[in-house]
Amino acid sequence: MTAALEFHSVSKTFRSRGKTVEALRNVSFDVTEGEVFGFVGPNGAGKSTTIKIMLDVINDYEGEVKLYSVSAREAESRKGIAYVPESPALYEQFTPLEILRMALDMYDIRRSDADAWCMQWLERFSVAQNAKRRIRELSKGNVQRVALAHALVVSPRLLVLDEPLSGLDPVGRKDVVDILADYKRNGGAIFFTSHVLHDVERIADRFGFIHQGELLTTRSPRDLVSERADRFILRYQADTAVEAGGTMIRAGEFEQEVAQADLPAFIARLNTAGSRLLTIKPAVSLETVFFKILEDRKPG
Repeated sequence: MTAALEFHSVSKTFRSRGKTVEALRNVSFDVTEGEVFGFVGPNGAGKSTTIKIMLDVINDYEGEVKLYSVSAREAESRKGIAYVPESPALYEQFTPLEILRMALDMYDIRRSDADAWCMQWLERFSVAQNAKRRIRELSKGNVQRVALAHALVVSPRLLVLDEPLSGLDPVGRKDVVDILADYKRNGGAIFFTSHVLHDVERIADRFGFIHQGELLTTRSPRDLVSERADRFILRYQADTAVEAGGTMIRAGEFEQEVAQADLPAFIARLNTAGSRLLTIKPAVSLETVFFKILEDRKPG
């Protein structure tokens, strides 16, 4: 597979209040065509610095960064790259249709059906009804949709997204996830940052977890969860909870979190009590896994 993005041993330090701050420390990863790569970590972990380096906003770093085999320090590397920041700063006096037409002009894309093409993307993001309203009149969620449509209208090879689902309601989040999945199926690559780990589980093929400038792991969500899934949620039918800690979901139905080692004994107690086991599922999520990773790295 062709590499859309490559980081090789990238380090970056800043001077702040007379101190040296190591924003990135020997970071290496790659993103291939047709892959969605989630980049997650707490505030100040190095996510924004990573994006600024790949977009050549920051270029005084150690190591090597390439976009489609071209150095990120070269303007040519950003041909076919689209970026959406967490808080898009769109020109408020323009309309969504004008914003998308502007994108085509900036990328020197000449289409005889330019307006229809732009409207198609506004429709896909469910903002076509606002196509001729001013950006200043739109909600935060609709501005986010316009910004995403602005990125995709130019048919980019690589999408760089900073918190792409922020400000969206549940319906909007699902719509955007579906659109990004279509983009991926057509061979597009996506690099995105997120504080919402559930988004990573829904979208990413792989993720990198960065903390204090260090890339701790680069894995698939499924792999990491399966490696550390040592607790389970059991749902069962009973008149009362079989043991302390059980949560009543509805009358006659309970959930209990049980460690893997305790599963046989707990199921035996269910049988003895005449209760009926309904489901067993892993209790772990990416969020719990990440907290465990951070806990493991604490000194002492």
